Amino acid sequence: MLDVAEQNPGGSFQGFSLWQLFRRFKWRISFTFSLVFIESLLDILYPLFIGWAINDLLAGTKQGLYLLLGLGLGSVIIGSARRFYDTRIYSGIYQRIAPEMVRREQARKTDVSRVSARANLLTEFVEFLENSMPQVISAIVGLLGVLIIISALNIQVFLACVGLLLVIALIYAITGKFNYRLNAKYNEELERQVSVIEQGNGPALYQHFQRLMGWNIKLSDLETGNYFFIWLGVVALFVFTPLSAVDREVVNYGLVFSLLMYVFDYIEKVTTLPLFVQQLIRLQEISRRLA
Repeated sequence: MLDVAEQNPGGSFQGFSLWQLFRRFKWRISFTFSLVFIESLLDILYPLFIGWAINDLLAGTKQGLYLLLGLGLGSVIIGSARRFYDTRIYSGIYQRIAPEMVRREQARKTDVSRVSARANLLTEFVEFLENSMPQVISAIVGLLGVLIIISALNIQVFLACVGLLLVIALIYAITGKFNYRLNAKYNEELERQVSVIEQGNGPALYQHFQRLMGWNIKLSDLETGNYFFIWLGVVALFVFTPLSAVDREVVNYGLVFSLLMYVFDYIEKVTTLPLFVQQLIRLQEISRRLA
């Protein structure tokens, strides 16, 4: 999987990153990622199966309903098994890498406050793999699958969906470097926290937390600006989709319903991507700090 800590011939650890973690524990992480992939593929099928069930019920048959039930049961079983496995795998990974990082920092004579702060930062890598990566995989698989299905149902809506994705990519291409710098300032202040607390100086404590929250507010303001422009595009897609369906004179109610559900699903996934981009930017900065 990711080799959290690579060892050089002298035995010292060279750094921590998502890629190193994956190389080191690749088989265990790959297995859980494969379950996420299967789970995501099943999730894509829900709107289509619901549309078939509606059409079959209108035609007086329950075949589509039975297929929907089978899909639901399969999705629940795979999802539950993956979550049961995830907790144990990533807990074991953290138990391995945290002591390694602490020993490396102790060998470097790093002060205790920074070692403590970096141990806390390290948990973000494991939490990202356990909690966020399944969502990232689900979002990517879902986006590709949903776009393929939408293109088959309505090409105009498909082009509008692709346009929204490009807008989001452009926004984060413009703001990415600024986001990285703000995360660096926030982490620098966070690493000083233990030493400031140990000093017990009232004004220094106040200034520390004031600076910490100041950088946090700047990060939040940046995300708020990104959110505003992204959701302008989302609203435009919301309005365009039913107009396009009516203009195309689609009379198959099951497929119209499926199209609307797929667009809602697409919007849900595409608007979560910025959260993962933010996390990746933060982890990139932490990787530099732990190197």
